[in-house]
Amino acid sequence: MSIEIKIYNKIKLMRLGVVITMYIVMLGAPGTGKGTIGKILSQDLDLTHISTGDIFRDQISRETELGKKIKSYMESGALVPDDVVIETVKTRLLEKDVENGAILDGFPRTAMQAEALKNFLKENKPNAKRVAIELDVPDDEIIRRVVNRLICSNKSCGAIYNKETKPPKKEGICDICGGELKKRDDDNRETVTKRLAIYRQNSKDLVDFYRKNNALYTIYPKDVDVAVKDIKKFLEEYKKGISQG
Repeated sequence: MSIEIKIYNKIKLMRLGVVITMYIVMLGAPGTGKGTIGKILSQDLDLTHISTGDIFRDQISRETELGKKIKSYMESGALVPDDVVIETVKTRLLEKDVENGAILDGFPRTAMQAEALKNFLKENKPNAKRVAIELDVPDDEIIRRVVNRLICSNKSCGAIYNKETKPPKKEGICDICGGELKKRDDDNRETVTKRLAIYRQNSKDLVDFYRKNNALYTIYPKDVDVAVKDIKKFLEEYKKGISQG
C-alpha cells in the first residue's frame, strides 16, 4: 500500500470520526490461516503484524537461552508457557511501530494471556480497543493444510504455499521473491494432532472471554479473499458502533 493511500484512508476515517487505536487478535487453531489473513489485514489496515511464532523462531535461530526453551516446547507439540509468552509480547507491544494498534497472530492463546493483554493495554494504552477474529476450521482440514504447507525461507517475504491447494509455479521456489520453500520441522501429522488437542482444550475459555466482552467475530475462512472482505466489513461496523456509542 502506497503512502498516499495510507494517508487518504486515515483522513477518510478521521472525517467519519472512527479513528480508533485497535489491537486485533487472530484466534484459531494452528493451520487455520491466521498468518495469511493477518498479513493481508496488516497491509489493508496499515497495522503492524505481530506473530508470536515469528518472534519465537527468531529466538530459536539465534540460539538464545529463550530460544532453546521454546524449541523444546514447539518440537514436542506443547504450547510455550503463559509467563514466557506474556513477557515476550509485552516487550514487543511497547515498541513504536505498534503504538497505533496491531494485528496479534498467535497471542493470546489462553484466557490467562487474554487477561494479561487486557491489563497491559489498560495500563499502557487506556483508549485502545481489543477485538478478536476467530477462524473456525474443522480439524481434518487443518491437518491436510499443515502437513502440505511450504513457507518461503526469505524472512522478508514469508509467503505461504500448499502442495495441494496452492502449489508454487516452480517446485521448491517462491513465486514472489524466488526464495527457497521449506517445510517446518513441526509441520507433521503427529505434532499437529497434538497441538490441535491442546488448542481445543484451552480455546473454549479464550473464545468465551472475548464473546462476553462483545468483541468476537467467528468465520470459516474457506476462501481467503472472501474472508478478508467479511472481516473488514465487521471491523468497520465495530468501529462505527464504538464511535456512535
